[in-house]
Amino acid sequence: MKILITGICGFVGSSLANSLHDAIAGVQILGIDNLSRSGADRNRALLTQRGIRVIHGDVRCSSDLEGLPDVDWVIDCAANPSVLAGVDGKASSRQLVEHNLGGTINLLEYCRRVGAGFILLSTSRVYSIPPLAALPVVVQREAFAPLDAGQLPHGVTAAGIAETYSTQAPVSLYGATKLASEQLALEYSHCFDFPVWINRCGVLAGAGQFGKADQGIYAFWLHSWRERRDLRNIGFDGMGHQVRDCLHPRDVAALVVKQLHAERDASRPQIVNVSGGSDSARSLRQLSRWCEARWGPLPVGTDPVQRPFDLPWVVLDSGLALATWDWKPQISVEEILAEIATFAESNPTWISLCQ
Repeated sequence: MKILITGICGFVGSSLANSLHDAIAGVQILGIDNLSRSGADRNRALLTQRGIRVIHGDVRCSSDLEGLPDVDWVIDCAANPSVLAGVDGKASSRQLVEHNLGGTINLLEYCRRVGAGFILLSTSRVYSIPPLAALPVVVQREAFAPLDAGQLPHGVTAAGIAETYSTQAPVSLYGATKLASEQLALEYSHCFDFPVWINRCGVLAGAGQFGKADQGIYAFWLHSWRERRDLRNIGFDGMGHQVRDCLHPRDVAALVVKQLHAERDASRPQIVNVSGGSDSARSLRQLSRWCEARWGPLPVGTDPVQRPFDLPWVVLDSGLALATWDWKPQISVEEILAEIATFAESNPTWISLCQ
């Protein structure tokens, strides 16, 4: 089996490459990355040491894909992952669309040409923002929890947000590019008869993740605490009660292995949520308690200004993945936090290296 991984020098792409290299006998993995992120060169060197070929190229440029060898599968991990992308002044809206949607179109054309299957790593941010922003919540054990009094939107339960929840705009420019990518992937699958699987991921976290908030709040929070940097609870009640779930990329890889070997089955849904679910969900306040227990206290400021697209509670329900793929996460949130913390202690200036 030959696999092309885009964004292979990012945290998720490199983690998947290493996991699939270990899990599938005789697999040949190559990847493409534009190496634009700080820390990408480190991952490139580690992948090369394992015999995984890394090509310097950009999925936005169709000619960069023309010289690639034929493969059996493409796993698309290349994206600008920030929900504020296109509106925060760091990248233009056109850059966001060209990268997250234009890149997907180029990859789908490549799959059509060589007959490869396509696996898209999508996001929880394809789900409609207004009902989630207005979600009735209550504080339980220093974390927001949905107040289920017959007021929760369709598709939302205490177990999380299901695939049946609305994807109606607004979902953010970032979410819209990923949702459009999903739709195009499904259409290409139907028109050109190649397999497509779409995994809507919650927050991914683990050791070696780049130390930026938009790359993953769990790693950013722990590294910042360990390096004694300024931290703030932004918006809501200022207490850090907002909640996200988390998932290790090795658990994503376990599902991807199943998808790579699956027979075509029209009854199996092509889109599933992939997350750590409610068991993994933690608030910033709870993360602060964890960090304080390990590294001592650190003052955390409060910023009352609410940012666009911030939500009080985002937890995905991956029950459909369990029912259709017999998949559920195996790595607990405590294991993930311990792994990040150990890495932070061994790399005490990690955030500076990733800027």
